[in-house]
Amino acid sequence: MALLGTMIKTLVAALLALGSLALPVEAATFSMKRGLNLDQWVTWPSEDKWGDRRAILPYPEWRKFLKDDDLKALKDAGLDFLRMPVDPSPFLSDQTTALRDDLYASVLDSVRMINRAGLKVIVDLHLIPAGGNRKIGMSEVMDSPVTFDAYVEIVREMAKTIAGQDPQLVALELMNEPIVDCDENGTNLWPERQMQLFAAARASATRLTLVLTGGCYSNAASLARVDPKAVPDDNIIWAFHSYDPFLLTHQGATWAGDFIQYVTGLPYPLTAIPKTQLDMTLDTIRDRIRAEAPWARQSGLLGYLDAQVAAMDSPEKLIGVMDQPFKTVDAWAKANGVKPRDITLGEFGMIRKEYGNGFVMPAGYRAAYVRDMIARAEAHGFSWSVWSYGGAFGIVDAFDGEKAEPDVMDMIRSLRQGSEPRPHLNTDTP
Repeated sequence: MALLGTMIKTLVAALLALGSLALPVEAATFSMKRGLNLDQWVTWPSEDKWGDRRAILPYPEWRKFLKDDDLKALKDAGLDFLRMPVDPSPFLSDQTTALRDDLYASVLDSVRMINRAGLKVIVDLHLIPAGGNRKIGMSEVMDSPVTFDAYVEIVREMAKTIAGQDPQLVALELMNEPIVDCDENGTNLWPERQMQLFAAARASATRLTLVLTGGCYSNAASLARVDPKAVPDDNIIWAFHSYDPFLLTHQGATWAGDFIQYVTGLPYPLTAIPKTQLDMTLDTIRDRIRAEAPWARQSGLLGYLDAQVAAMDSPEKLIGVMDQPFKTVDAWAKANGVKPRDITLGEFGMIRKEYGNGFVMPAGYRAAYVRDMIARAEAHGFSWSVWSYGGAFGIVDAFDGEKAEPDVMDMIRSLRQGSEPRPHLNTDTP
């Protein structure tokens, strides 16, 4: 494995030399500060429809719903970049063979549309799990060498597609939240796989800033396992994601494991309501677990709930939970000479409403949480992009054509004049 890593590094260095690339010494070409993640899918067409031009194009699907004025409104709100998720699954599907060139061209058109609105853009190759309406997703790419090789070629072609754009306005993220190296055995497969993706992208796009990350859902601890000196390039931005504390940010999500779907009604922070009211809410959650969870899992779920609550039942404990990812990344950056401006908090946010679930998170809690996370990122000198425009975590749109409450966007607008975000909870400074 060490030999393979050396070979990849040597190959990348050779590619850069052949391209006569003058690498930036101190920072990435692409820079950003405040951003938002666009939607990936809205209608979720099944894979058997991907061969239908009307179903799959334009791509990504947000192009069917957002217009120039919608993007300009984000610029006017004080944002300077958008992270644009692009699901690679259609590029891996036999259904789209005849439309493949059109898909790449449509992604390029989407990039240009965002730039015309005065916003920079990160093209984010954003795999999601397979199942239901799609055959290929994250697991298939990670578990099959053949499928991973096909994904490498998508990275190469996507880089080639956007390589001619202004590198100060466009960047490429090679894989969102890789699900690898999450096991207890301590595997460290992601760094070499990321180097393969890096080599493919850099061979096609010598000037673009590339966004790299750690394994296991791009969490901070996994980024800290990556050796940035192993990447023979300074034109890199390093990304991590944080939704801590998960107990509060993903309430009611049915797709995020077998625990959190039973949890609704908790405030941010837990001390925002009287303890008697909090205890009643927790009792309701416990009753729901006993009534709905599989019998064999009930004891474990109840114990996990109690442990999670105990870890954040005071302002000091909650601050510690939320600060930890930032401290981890900050320590990694200082140890490796990575500039804060070359680090981005690529995703964070708080759920508004799970589709089909009647519980809606109070908008004030969501705005307070997003404000507190922004305060942490900016205190460390990191850029950020909140998740997301619409859907379950939507801060502009909700579901089925409805609009989200304005609280989160109003808070972001309040930062336009260069004012620092005023945290609801005190945060430490680096």
